[in-house]
Amino acid sequence: MRIGSGFDIHVFEKGRKLTLAGIEIPYHSGLKGHSDGDVVLHAIADAIAGALAIEDIGSQFPDTDQSLKGISSSVILKHYRKKFESCHAKILNVDIILIAEKPVLKTWYVQMKENIAELLHIEPSQIGIKAKTMEGLGEIGKGNAIACFVSILLDFVSS
Repeated sequence: MRIGSGFDIHVFEKGRKLTLAGIEIPYHSGLKGHSDGDVVLHAIADAIAGALAIEDIGSQFPDTDQSLKGISSSVILKHYRKKFESCHAKILNVDIILIAEKPVLKTWYVQMKENIAELLHIEPSQIGIKAKTMEGLGEIGKGNAIACFVSILLDFVSS
């Protein structure tokens, strides 16, 4: 078994859609990024990379590569799913902590879990998700950004 940790943070930018866990959340701004800015899927991808001890998304999908501009984070996560599947690994669980002052995300948990489960070929019951605020502290607390921490547990099966 191996544990991986992932983290991502993006600031808000007007004129963009807010995409979290691969779903669109109605909000007046989205997250700035070379991709769609999905901090949840980015953090999951990096957690998988950590558990497998392979290159992170910044190395695999560099923001200097203009051909990747606007890439869906679902594509990035599918890339990492193939990596753990090729190592004969399976996900036991994913634990997600979103840090955001706004919008309130609790109503989206079920849809987020279902989409992540579909992308990773696991069950929604293997995913824990919660959102916390920064109690008004820092850039996230001012409502200028969203961050995400992810822990993942992989198990390796005989081929």
